[in-house]
Amino acid sequence: MSRRFLVTSALPYSNGRLHVGHVAGAYLPADIFVRYLRSRGDEVRFICGSDDNGVAIEISAQKENTTPAELSARYNRQQAADFEGLGIHFDIYGGTHQPEFTELHNRLSQEFFRTIHDNGHFVKRTTEQLYDVKAGRFLPDRYVTGTCYHKLPDGTPCGHPQALGDQCEHCGNSIDPLKLINPVSIVTNTTPEKRQTTHWFLQLGRFQGVLADWFSLVSLDWRPIVTNFALGSIRQGLPERAMTRDLTWGVPVPLDDPDAKGKVLYVWFDAPIGYVSFTAALCQQLDGDWQRYKDWWQDPDCQIVHFIGEDNIVFHALIWPAMLLGTQFTAKEIDARGSNYTKPKEKGFFQLPSNVVANAFLNIRFPGKEEEKISKSRGTAVWIEDYLKSFDPDPLRYYLTINAPESQRTAWSFDEFVERNNSELIATLGNFVNRWQKIVTDDFGRKVPPFDRAEDLEKQLLAMIDALPQEVADDIEATRYKAALGRIMEAFRECNRYIDTRAPWTSRKTDAGLCAATIHACIQAVRTLGVLLEPFLPFASEKIRQSLGVSGDEWKWPQATKRLAVGHALGPVPEVLFRKLDPKEFTEGPNPS
Repeated sequence: MSRRFLVTSALPYSNGRLHVGHVAGAYLPADIFVRYLRSRGDEVRFICGSDDNGVAIEISAQKENTTPAELSARYNRQQAADFEGLGIHFDIYGGTHQPEFTELHNRLSQEFFRTIHDNGHFVKRTTEQLYDVKAGRFLPDRYVTGTCYHKLPDGTPCGHPQALGDQCEHCGNSIDPLKLINPVSIVTNTTPEKRQTTHWFLQLGRFQGVLADWFSLVSLDWRPIVTNFALGSIRQGLPERAMTRDLTWGVPVPLDDPDAKGKVLYVWFDAPIGYVSFTAALCQQLDGDWQRYKDWWQDPDCQIVHFIGEDNIVFHALIWPAMLLGTQFTAKEIDARGSNYTKPKEKGFFQLPSNVVANAFLNIRFPGKEEEKISKSRGTAVWIEDYLKSFDPDPLRYYLTINAPESQRTAWSFDEFVERNNSELIATLGNFVNRWQKIVTDDFGRKVPPFDRAEDLEKQLLAMIDALPQEVADDIEATRYKAALGRIMEAFRECNRYIDTRAPWTSRKTDAGLCAATIHACIQAVRTLGVLLEPFLPFASEKIRQSLGVSGDEWKWPQATKRLAVGHALGPVPEVLFRKLDPKEFTEGPNPS
């Protein structure tokens, strides 16, 4: 049966280029999942766009001597081009402050805030915050640097002199900017002072019981990296969290209150609402009515799946679900529920995520150096824009999937990337697709030969191949993309062992019937494997499809094991699927061969 899915990828900040860590975390896994669902015949809408609001955009605009609007527009376009270059096709790529999306995004974000406010889930508090006297403005967390006050595991002071106002990169701990030692404003390089300011805090603790019950119902098969973090946070107690900021760049706080003047919504309040506003914009494009977003977000039969990186778990697994609950229940109703969650069966209520799929961080290992974090600020990254100028997308998609940080952090290694391309994509996958092409062309006129002389070996190979679609589907449905691709590659290895055993280059001279059955089995195996490859390596899959002479309508998951008839005319000999790489290409430029 066809199912309905709304799939989102985390919104990247529009203040920099994309690197391999971004792609491995929230975008390639989502694209694999969406491609599989569509191949299967499910109805899907795939949503993403840039996160254009907040402190990070303002700071980057200042550094680049431009405006937040110009900066975010430039990087939004670049990010969209990078995704397309990798074959990651969103149904819409919006932007929370891009001109064609701002009005609708602001409207829905302010509606969310007002509804949650009117339902009694915010508390207004006056607190101390650092203030830059020279600039005449309050300083949100990232506008402050200073010396870290935390202690390391061995008890010694961290003392990192350039800790940011939200996190110390050295020890990894969250930072309270008021506790920084010798704080400095990044705006004027002066010492800020403490002043009082007013903000609206979301009372997350009120939702603890309901969130814990919801987790127990839906997260049994979620990745442990998500459930362990979220349940651990619930056990420790969820604190109040300020959902407004003293900024000018963002969504204005929609309250008729003098204290709300000059404030905007916290970027992590309006960012997930971008999923909703971009869905609404897509519905306007496709259906002529932006309010049709409710058919996706408020339909109990639609599964909502978020793909994120590990640093976004707290927002997607706790704060965002609390926000969704806060739009449909008053504080009294939540209190009355205690620790009971009931999934809304009727339409009209926002549905909580069906799954939150998080990957750990992808680190990087330069030749001759220790593994380190990918860092935009330090330039220690493999940039997608630069990669695509010289290399094909499929090898990157392959490496980032087979080396995916699904359960723990992994590292990009230039040497390993080249080795896997050459020894696995070329020597295993590409080799099998090419090994029988000359024989089927010269001996059988590029038509599927007879299978009359098939023996147990051929039948065993095709039985193994026939079982693969369900096995790979099971892995994908369980978000085990690394295992799914590994299963496909193992099948290619088995196919190579089969053709080694049969040696059709010999039997074509001694036993034409057996040679025909051998080539027939190889063609049917590639027909199935080519379909299964499409979510992972869409460019190679398309070349295989054309070489087999199969229509796009027949290149779908339910038809993966459908046999090509004897006499079926194949297409042209396939283009080279992958080219050989040399590690020197990453420092000296690509090898033209």
